[in-house]
Amino acid sequence: SRCTVDDRVTRVAWLNRSTILYAGNDKWSIDNRVVILSNTKTQYSIKIHNVDIYDEGPYTCSVQTDNHPKTSRVHLIVQVPPQIVNISSDITVNEGSSVTLMCLAFGRPEPTVTWRHLSGKGQTFVSEDEYLEITGITREQSGEYECSAVNDVAVPDVRKVKVTVNYPPFISNAKNTGASVGQKGILQCEASAVPVAEFQWFKEDTR
Repeated sequence: SRCTVDDRVTRVAWLNRSTILYAGNDKWSIDNRVVILSNTKTQYSIKIHNVDIYDEGPYTCSVQTDNHPKTSRVHLIVQVPPQIVNISSDITVNEGSSVTLMCLAFGRPEPTVTWRHLSGKGQTFVSEDEYLEITGITREQSGEYECSAVNDVAVPDVRKVKVTVNYPPFISNAKNTGASVGQKGILQCEASAVPVAEFQWFKEDTR
């Protein structure tokens, strides 16, 4: 923080709220991050190293000139990059269930949280909220869900959650090829399921 002074100044000080940080060249603050940067006839400034959110707030430069005090105030605004601090673990559910995914983020300004579904067909925007609710989930909604926290201070923080949807076997194709007596015959059955289906063959009621 910088304060402009002139030759008539007799005393100067920097304060954070009501706490004196520096009075002239004398340091009153016990915080070693706060240092005096300049104390000349035209400028009186201090510097705060490694700023954190607790440093945010009003700072006052108090100037005494011929027994007439003057003050100038600046307000320090601390910006914090977005950070996802809590996110749901990978989850396995049965088709038709309801699923809630959570993605909690911190930052200043407060980050915007968005969810996208990453599928074989590309990215699909699904929600702009910390909580993503899916009612009656289908097999097509399985896959990775990407949470992104954005506040324009730095690059977005991105995390992913894998959602596995179990569903019962569905026979998609069953066929046979004709065969002459004594030749090899092929019976083919294709099915889709999660977890992977186990196949069993029966002739009438006999396995």
